[in-house]
Amino acid sequence: MVETQIIKISIRDFSIHFDDITALKGLNLDIYRNEIFTIIGPANSGKSSLLQSLNRLNDLTPSYKKTGTILIDDQDIDSVDVESLRTRVSIVFALPFPLPLSIFDNIAYGPRMHGIKNKSKLIEIVEKGLREAYLWDEVKDRLDIPAMNLSGGQQQRLCIARILAVEPEIIMFDEPTSGLDPISTARVEETLRILKEHYTIILVTNNVAQAARVGDRTAFLLMGEMVELNETKRIFTMAQDKRTDDYLTGKFG
Repeated sequence: MVETQIIKISIRDFSIHFDDITALKGLNLDIYRNEIFTIIGPANSGKSSLLQSLNRLNDLTPSYKKTGTILIDDQDIDSVDVESLRTRVSIVFALPFPLPLSIFDNIAYGPRMHGIKNKSKLIEIVEKGLREAYLWDEVKDRLDIPAMNLSGGQQQRLCIARILAVEPEIIMFDEPTSGLDPISTARVEETLRILKEHYTIILVTNNVAQAARVGDRTAFLLMGEMVELNETKRIFTMAQDKRTDDYLTGKFG
């Protein structure tokens, strides 16, 4: 459990619809600053839809409709410039998508787009991002090679570093290790533990063991509804709802 429970994100009576399909129903949820908040549940439970609402990526889908509110630092996200919001609230997807550029230029891309041109400043930003993503020691001597030459796990951490370079406040991960081997998965998980010292982390995962390993608190979603929310240890050892226990023990999902 996080020691200082300062609310970073407040979600109230939030529902999501795509035409006639309801993805989320009346969600009420607070996410604390500097915690790893994990979200578990079977397919079509609304996990990814929730993430993409938090930085308004769903706004790009014509059939998307929502009700309720999402506040970040007590500010309604609908009142925030969408590009500014997506800088503050970044997302890492299941498959890494390095730009067809060098390792250095991948990390420097965002800062350059934000007007930073000074070479020494860019070098500083690149190193900081790679260190925070737990990748610096592996690539520091080959920053000029194509990012596509990296392994899958390294590419995923590169994408994390690219996000860190634009200094977000919240980093969302949607199944970030689903295609990785156990060693790469462990390195990404260690990165998450380090990052929570400075960022608020939201992790969607179908790997319940991963949620148990890294989550401070865990929410279980089922068919668009939040069945249970608690400290991760309590969820996994003393689930209050039979549906949660059935999911965690593999009886469905």
